[in-house]
Amino acid sequence: MRQFLALIFFLVLFEANSQSVIIKNVELSGDKIVVHYSLENSNQNAGFLLNLYESKDNFMSPLTKVSGDVGPEVKPGPDKTIVWKVIDEYGNYKGKLSLEIRGKVYVPFVKLQNFDVASSYKRGKSYDVLWKPGNNDPINIELFKGNQRVQGSMNQANNGAYSLNIPSDMKSGKDYHLKISSVKNSDEVVITPDFKVKPKLPLLVKALPILAIGGAVVALGGGSKKDTGGGGSSGGDIPLPALPGN
Repeated sequence: MRQFLALIFFLVLFEANSQSVIIKNVELSGDKIVVHYSLENSNQNAGFLLNLYESKDNFMSPLTKVSGDVGPEVKPGPDKTIVWKVIDEYGNYKGKLSLEIRGKVYVPFVKLQNFDVASSYKRGKSYDVLWKPGNNDPINIELFKGNQRVQGSMNQANNGAYSLNIPSDMKSGKDYHLKISSVKNSDEVVITPDFKVKPKLPLLVKALPILAIGGAVVALGGGSKKDTGGGGSSGGDIPLPALPGN
């Protein structure tokens, strides 16, 4: 990994000249690469869209296993960091990579309003995803598990609402995320943090009715054996009523 890190270099691209990024340091922390940078702008309240790209896919899509001061609404400041989980993104990749930070003033084409990644989403259910549209460009909404695309709705109207259906046969896991992208502008991308998909009912709850029925069958079977044997009753049996005239 240290040799891998030594082969990385950075480019910084902005659409305007009123802001600048200065890469101050790049360090290896375990299996993560940490980029320390400063974002300078005269308007401290301005928000910027920053994404990290790499040369393996010819800078086509932003990296997804990133956290920190990256994505939409990054504010100017001297001590910014981007943490890239390179092993999670590419496994044990070996070779030369070029990284590129792309940024621009952030005018959201979608701004999610109700999507709570801290919640668990259940298989076999539907969830409303709501956002505030920033323009009228059509969008793609895709569901990923890690780097694998699970499903997607392409060329959808940017109308602020979408029903996310979690298939009942989807694998459980905690590495799901939504990718919302503009059809007309490949740089317009919103990727949610990872969230968890779990079964509609816990396995224990599903098993309990089966266990109860099994217990009832055993009890009935034991009673049948005692009745057919004609023997005396045990202390737990219900006594037979007395015959008439006795």
